[in-house]
Amino acid sequence: MPDDETKKPIENIEPKPDTSEVLEFEFNEDGEEDLKKTLKKLREDLKVCKKEKEEYLLGWQKERAEFANYKKGEDSRKAMFSESMRERILTRFLTVLDSFNMAFANKEAWEKVDENWRRGVEYIYGQMNTVFEEYGVKEVGVVGEIFDPNIHQSIELVQTDKKELNHTVSNVIQKGYKLGDRVIRAARVNVYEYKESGN
Repeated sequence: MPDDETKKPIENIEPKPDTSEVLEFEFNEDGEEDLKKTLKKLREDLKVCKKEKEEYLLGWQKERAEFANYKKGEDSRKAMFSESMRERILTRFLTVLDSFNMAFANKEAWEKVDENWRRGVEYIYGQMNTVFEEYGVKEVGVVGEIFDPNIHQSIELVQTDKKELNHTVSNVIQKGYKLGDRVIRAARVNVYEYKESGN
């Protein structure tokens, strides 16, 4: 049996403090908490936290504003794309309207067409015009209006001795159209040009 003297009592071993944690308290040399130093440290920590909070908040607000601007830009691009596609489709159908207008232009020949067939074609033409009206498409280019290069394309000048007709549309060769405020096709027209008689 081992001697009692050789037995050593087991000492209570206290765990060492974890120095990886930030200590919130400051101590003086006696091991007592130094309230002034602790308060000073807490104030400094609070100042750092406030600064970081402001930086994070500013960054978040900036990202949020950028996202809102991006979303607005995307919505705007979608609307522009949609408008562009609508304009392209409607412009393609203008040639169909031109064909109708050419058929109706020769009134004498048109009147000779079978009445039932003629009414059917006129009904289809009316339907197409209704669709164009629903989309905001309007005709431009009427005989007698003042020539405007924004909506008219001059094909030929027609001499006139009537001063009041100067720079007015004498004949519409091909109708023009506007979609809202934008001209999608200028009207092709002949324009009166005033020349004094005897010159």
